[in-house]
Amino acid sequence: MTRSRLTLLGLPLDPVTLEQALDRLESWLSAAARTPQTVVTLNPEFIIQARAEDAHSGGPGAFTQAMRRADLVTADGVGTVWAARRLLGEAVPRAPGFDLATGLMLRRGAALRVFFLGSKPGVAEAAAAAARTQYGIQVAGVHHGYFGPEDDARVAELVAHSGADLLLTGMGAGRQEIFNDTRRAQLGVPVMLGCGGVLDVLAGTAALAPAWTRRLGVEWIWRVVGDRKRWGRAPRLARFVGLVLRQSGRRVGSSAKQT
Repeated sequence: MTRSRLTLLGLPLDPVTLEQALDRLESWLSAAARTPQTVVTLNPEFIIQARAEDAHSGGPGAFTQAMRRADLVTADGVGTVWAARRLLGEAVPRAPGFDLATGLMLRRGAALRVFFLGSKPGVAEAAAAAARTQYGIQVAGVHHGYFGPEDDARVAELVAHSGADLLLTGMGAGRQEIFNDTRRAQLGVPVMLGCGGVLDVLAGTAALAPAWTRRLGVEWIWRVVGDRKRWGRAPRLARFVGLVLRQSGRRVGSSAKQT
């Protein structure tokens, strides 16, 4: 039985297992209406980035709005799981973007048409070729992610005409979710997943974290420590921990006053 949607630090979170999430994505693919649906994989960086944008705009920014309108929001990182337990008292399973993308391709195989959108020129092509070989999927189309908002309509039209069942959008936190959300009707794809670096992993230009780190949910530590390009992300993670601890302290203080 699927549990009700939660609200974590002002953002939605669906407490679903990986298998439950994949079942839901398959149900969208099987529906005759092919209603466009967006998927967000919530991690600590998303939360910190969205809150910073909200503070700058004086209200819910485009990133926050895109996540609130998403049809499925799963817990991507262990930080999200930790925050849900500490702030909400809820045990939330992880359903990371890589596992959602590859799990759906593994389940559907040749019946699945996938559009690979994002990363540097050449990466989407390599990711598509690798996925076709490994999972037997059909490649609906490819396009790099190095384009600005002025080209959003053109790229969305390419995706719409491709007949894709699954759109993997890897253009970085915020940009990919906003693109999928604001172009939802034009794209017309039943499953649209903001997938971050999944294309790079499929293409072989980035390494998947070791299995043991994925089992423990601490692959982000391996990535930050092992890749200097990611060292700039560490302060966001530190801010996230501080945010959760502060919110947790307020929650405990409020409970104490009520008693």
